[in-house]
Amino acid sequence: MESKSDRFPFPFQPYPIQESFMEALYTALDQGKVGIFESPTGTGKSLSLICGALTWLRDHEEKKREAAKLLDGPEKKCDAVEEASEPDWVSEFVQKKAERDIANKLKEEELKRKKREERLEMIRHNAQLRYAMKRKASEEDEAVKLLQLSKEGAESEAHTPEEEGLIVAEYESDDEATPKARLCDEDDDEDLEEDHVTKIYYCSRTHSQLAQFVHEVQKSPYGAVVRLVNLGSRQNLCVNPEVVRLGNVQMMNDRCLEMQKNKREKREKASDSETKRRRGVAKATCPFSGFESLTAMRDEVLVKVRDVEQLLQHGRETHACPYYSTRMAIPAAQVVVLPYQSLLHASTRKASGIKLKDQIVIIDEAHNLTDTISAIHSVEISGAQLCRAHSQLSQYCERYRSRLKAKNLMYIKQILFVLEGLVRTLGGKVGQNPNTQSCQPGSELLTINDFLFKAQVDNINLFKVQKYFEKSMISQKLFGFVEKYEGSGVNTHSGSKNKENRRTEGLGRFLQMLQNKPTDVSDQQMAVEDKPILSSPMMLVESFLFALTNSNKDGRVVIQRQTCLSQSSLKFLLLNVAVHFSQIVQECRAVIIAGGTMQPVADFKEQLLFSAGVTEERILEFSCGHVIPPENILPIVLCAGPSGQQLEFTFQTRDTPQMMEETGRVLSNLCNVVPGGVVCFFPSYEYEKSILGHWERSGVLQRLETKKKIFQEPKKASQVEQVLSDYSKCIQRCSNAGSGQTGALLFSVVGGKMSEGINFSDDLGRCIVMVGMPYPNIKSPELQEKMTYLDKTMPHIGGKRPGKALIENLCMKAVNQSIGRAIRHRADYACIVLCDHRYARSGTLHKLPEWIRSSTRTHTTFGPAFASARRFFLEKRQRPPL
Repeated sequence: MESKSDRFPFPFQPYPIQESFMEALYTALDQGKVGIFESPTGTGKSLSLICGALTWLRDHEEKKREAAKLLDGPEKKCDAVEEASEPDWVSEFVQKKAERDIANKLKEEELKRKKREERLEMIRHNAQLRYAMKRKASEEDEAVKLLQLSKEGAESEAHTPEEEGLIVAEYESDDEATPKARLCDEDDDEDLEEDHVTKIYYCSRTHSQLAQFVHEVQKSPYGAVVRLVNLGSRQNLCVNPEVVRLGNVQMMNDRCLEMQKNKREKREKASDSETKRRRGVAKATCPFSGFESLTAMRDEVLVKVRDVEQLLQHGRETHACPYYSTRMAIPAAQVVVLPYQSLLHASTRKASGIKLKDQIVIIDEAHNLTDTISAIHSVEISGAQLCRAHSQLSQYCERYRSRLKAKNLMYIKQILFVLEGLVRTLGGKVGQNPNTQSCQPGSELLTINDFLFKAQVDNINLFKVQKYFEKSMISQKLFGFVEKYEGSGVNTHSGSKNKENRRTEGLGRFLQMLQNKPTDVSDQQMAVEDKPILSSPMMLVESFLFALTNSNKDGRVVIQRQTCLSQSSLKFLLLNVAVHFSQIVQECRAVIIAGGTMQPVADFKEQLLFSAGVTEERILEFSCGHVIPPENILPIVLCAGPSGQQLEFTFQTRDTPQMMEETGRVLSNLCNVVPGGVVCFFPSYEYEKSILGHWERSGVLQRLETKKKIFQEPKKASQVEQVLSDYSKCIQRCSNAGSGQTGALLFSVVGGKMSEGINFSDDLGRCIVMVGMPYPNIKSPELQEKMTYLDKTMPHIGGKRPGKALIENLCMKAVNQSIGRAIRHRADYACIVLCDHRYARSGTLHKLPEWIRSSTRTHTTFGPAFASARRFFLEKRQRPPL
């Protein structure tokens, strides 16, 4: 009998829990389940996902090939059988036709597969072919550069810019469009699109987590054979310097789309021999988007697994766009790696070319999946943005009124009317400076219907307006209009810049390029960042109006009025996350939701799965312990400090001098016995500032400094790497020197920059201290509305209200993520100290991961807890783990 290790190719002998993980994963994929997989960080979860899922995919493709061979035989015999027997000929004909259709489809898929494999194999082993393609791309790029220079020269000499691209095309709603026209468009799309093979969509929260996954694939037994595509935004994958220099992701998107549009128009004009040559501005196209170079890079993407950096390097070398090449490679890919947002947002999926029908979806780091879906579909827009959108659209309409068809004018006027209503709900008026309009401060929370009535736009069909936004692309047109006429009053608060100055600047850039002296990119970047007001906020308006098309019960609108209209805001809050997750679980063959800790699973299933239409029978749960031995972890619930003061960090008690002093004594004692690094998590930035200020005044920080060098989580994300580097070097230096300081103490915040995705392995995190319980702000109107919604729509579990359970779950999820930063591999060891007597409650302890919960000891006094910590580290120093 085949062993588990033989069944699943693995780069080394897997742990038993990894074998069990892969077996359960294979079953879930094979049976089309929705799997909830819990595997602590440090247990090789990513590698188990890779090897288990790709083994299933390999077997699945083999079964399809075998089925094609089996069906090939019976089809040849069916004609002979037809004359020998005379049953009901109609049913027999239908049955045989269905069999032939299946056989033909499988054979067609097999033929396509063989052709694709032959092409990729040729590219994989034919270095000469790759060199020829690279040389050809380089030659084409030189030609394009020369052409670009001549175009920019023509542009600098032009007197009147073309405005055709800014005019929205004649619009017909779906009800009025002829069926023939719609069918033609759909048929054209189908002809151009390649069939999607069975594939695995893997998504995670951050680009660093995705990069780590890709590196694991590269090291796995499947690294040399799997067809993997790494998707990202233009900000991550663009190689065109003219676009990259813009910096702002929205401006990059619009500039790229404009270049693609110019390319299509150029191709259409070139194919029309009767079109007369018109003088005017030569529109810029992207030199990295040539069809041959894109298809060549598409095949290269499929041949070798590459991360984002490798894709960028390859794109620059071959002068091909990684952004579009990777999207072209999606249909033939076996694994598609992408961020959360690209998968969980329907319109983004469509724009990326992602098709979920009968495919596999793996969502990793899914502990905050419900919050992520809610955040992706929640939209906030300020009064200043609403007024600016109204001003820009009004001037656009006025400028092109004579060129716009009646349908366009009707919908533009409807959008303007809606914008007036939205500004009215904030207590302001359009057409006036929002910075000088005062409002009555206060907040209001309404249902979608009540908000539409309040704005007096309930008679507007927002579904048709949404369709108009999509078909006409008015947001992009308006963005181009604002850029072109930035000094012509479109932006009432920006400085003026006449056309002559712009032409002179264009000529200067052209002359610089002729002299091969590029302009200072940093200066251009600074110029872009200094003028964010120039971008059109209409896309944000579009997202907000789209959000208002949700069902009345599924969302709320928060009206937040400040003293000034420009600072006031409207926010759509999504309550029912399942409505946007249901399409994924219904279309996909199987969905795997994985994380280091998925507790509490019961609430997760109620809010996300059952509400999305998933039955209990379709759900498969898997949870495993940690690979570390139990003696390598010491979790302690500490109920009191050294002086006997009970530890309770409620809002009423945590700011008292007694509580702060006792916390300082706890930390001082621990730093005396803990080697290496101690990471102390506070429940909020506000409390961290308060308690550190008190400790500085009372001398606690000075006492701590004698044993550990103190570091603090930076306010800017860009500084995190530097702080971690300094923290790590300090610990290493102290361990080698053997002097007074024994390591470092890092102050951080639960839910902050260092509570997730950061590894404090080995000496970097020998002790994790949780100060209090990080409950969310119960006074938040958004959180209160979410609690009310859950209480009304979700069943009470164990007699507890779902709203109250939500608060506790949010707290313990944050705790689990923070304490999970310490144990990163089998030989690691750490002490975890939970400072608050409320952790001792059975309901709270139950929400800890099982591998921590089973080893947790509650101490009502400090003495025994301190003695156990001192003994733990003494034993580890004397007998290091293998």
